[in-house]
Amino acid sequence: MASARRLTHLNPQKTLFLLCDVQEKFRPAMPLFDKLLENAKRLTTAGKILNVPLLVTEQNPEKLGKTVQELDISHAKANVGKTRFSMMVPDIEKQMQSLFDGGKPTDVVLYGIESHVCVEQTAIDLLERNINVFLVADCVASRVNQDRDLAIERLRSAGCVITTSESVIYNLLRDKNHPKFNDLRKLLLAKSADMQLTKSSSAANENTNSKL
Repeated sequence: MASARRLTHLNPQKTLFLLCDVQEKFRPAMPLFDKLLENAKRLTTAGKILNVPLLVTEQNPEKLGKTVQELDISHAKANVGKTRFSMMVPDIEKQMQSLFDGGKPTDVVLYGIESHVCVEQTAIDLLERNINVFLVADCVASRVNQDRDLAIERLRSAGCVITTSESVIYNLLRDKNHPKFNDLRKLLLAKSADMQLTKSSSAANENTNSKL
């Protein structure tokens, strides 16, 4: 098992948002797709307001379609089609190198679908590059919830920080006097959509308690 990484604050100048494969063809296959969209829209909008760079991928877009229209990705630095499951394809790596001194961000906020395939493999590739991964649990989904829940637990054990969309936004703000706080007020007042993560969280707590 990988050793746990130290939890740090997100720095907008050293953080990258990665949005993985939230495409139209996946919509009917995932029961929580619309709730994921609600949370992902909120997070993506906040990233835009805070000027956090965004990179987007689409898995086999000729067959699976484009990123859903509900998500405004007009500010994305790149939208890359791919056949590899991980987002870490050459075009994404080139974009990362051009965006950050030293060729890579300190932290990546990762969200999208599917949790146990493309998201998980992306997270592994990022960890192997010594990039901190903040996995947004209420913005990831799979066709079957157990696949998502087990992927989250695997990635927690691997060293990812498991977080939520609201936590990420507040982490980037850090202070009510942040100049963009009022621009984000409406987003922050909205309640996140319930992604039915309670059972997974309860199981994790039980495992922790059993060791005490």
